[in-house]
Amino acid sequence: MIRVVLVDDQTLVRRGIRSLLELTADIAIVAEAADGDEAVAVIQREKPDVVLLDVRMPKKDGVGVLRELQAAGALPPSILLTTFDDDETLLEGVRAGARGYLLKDVSLEQLTDAIRTVAQGGTMIRPAVTERVMRGLEHVRRDFDALERPDPLTRREVEILRLMAGGYSNREIADALGTAEGTVKNHTSSILSKLGVRDRTRAVLKALERGYI
Repeated sequence: MIRVVLVDDQTLVRRGIRSLLELTADIAIVAEAADGDEAVAVIQREKPDVVLLDVRMPKKDGVGVLRELQAAGALPPSILLTTFDDDETLLEGVRAGARGYLLKDVSLEQLTDAIRTVAQGGTMIRPAVTERVMRGLEHVRRDFDALERPDPLTRREVEILRLMAGGYSNREIADALGTAEGTVKNHTSSILSKLGVRDRTRAVLKALERGYI
């Protein structure tokens, strides 16, 4: 059973998410919190497997909660929830230790997939593929050479690819993941090679086609 703490200042949102997750057999909400300060206390007390954390809350926002728990060495795998597709908040959240970032209008399947993914040590940065990125991809030619059966991407390569889809530079990705810019460049070269594409934009397009993002 995946134990979840749900943090949101809106009672109706919490009730809605709880009622949806009660339809699953392997996920249980063990506690709730309505503001950032309460969230820190509840999370440290319950030690959940996953935290669903609203971005905008009274007293302390979601990123602030992540930072305080991270500083205390008590940060569980956490998914930020928001009604806004905000690239800056996404980057700040990743820097603060978030393992997932979802818009509140996701389906139950997307939400449960994200919870299971981060509980197992993965990441789920779905809003990285924003409308802005999709508009840019509409103008990219699709008739490029690609490998029919590309080598599988590693978990870190998928993380980098998702941030790449959000339009972040190698330096920003390196800062977000706590690694060197040269390491990100090496991973990027490996991604391009495995997907059989020539540049980052085509890599994102191929990733969309193959379901990596």
